[in-house]
Amino acid sequence: MTMPVTGRYLFTASMDVAGDKEALFNEVYDTEHVPLLSAVPGVVSVARFKRQELTLAIGGEMRTIVVEDEPRYSAIYELESADVITSDAWAEASEQGRWPGEVRPHTKNRRHTMRKLIVPGQTD
Repeated sequence: MTMPVTGRYLFTASMDVAGDKEALFNEVYDTEHVPLLSAVPGVVSVARFKRQELTLAIGGEMRTIVVEDEPRYSAIYELESADVITSDAWAEASEQGRWPGEVRPHTKNRRHTMRKLIVPGQTD
């Protein structure tokens, strides 16, 4: 089954959080941060993920893949444009609620990536 992707870009925010703040992190991310950022014009969808062990078949043998220092949590934002995350609306939404004062200071190993959808036949 393929997932329909309607946005042209995927922005990923990945991070770890201090163990004693994990419950707060998940509560605020789910109940405040995601809803606020989902309302920003140009955000198509948001999904959160937690890293799992990865074992797969490569060249006929099973291998466990270990990526050093890979963050435990990731949020993937499907966007209409890469400019969404530099908009005033995004900047305002990301600074609302308990995220900036109560949660962000307890995050670490933060990584952000932007990926553009490959559309066959288009070169941009």
